[in-house]
Amino acid sequence: MKSATLGLDTSPVEVTNISRFGFWLMLEDEELFLPFSNFPWFEDATVRRILNVELQSSNHLYWPELDVDLAVESIRYPDRFPLVSKINA
Repeated sequence: MKSATLGLDTSPVEVTNISRFGFWLMLEDEELFLPFSNFPWFEDATVRRILNVELQSSNHLYWPELDVDLAVESIRYPDRFPLVSKINA
């Protein structure tokens, strides 16, 4: 006898925790940390806006309410992708 399927498929990307230092993403079976020091676009964002993330392709994340696009590789290896623009205070 086969068990019934429970619930819906989970999202391939999910914010799992937010702290004062940054936030954690679960991307399929990989956990990634985005420190605000490396990703300043999120530092003053509301929790709701940070949680609203979409996996556009296997290597592209998008936060529509913040208009932030990030390559997954830039999260894995931030030193390979130096910050080229800064937010005006």
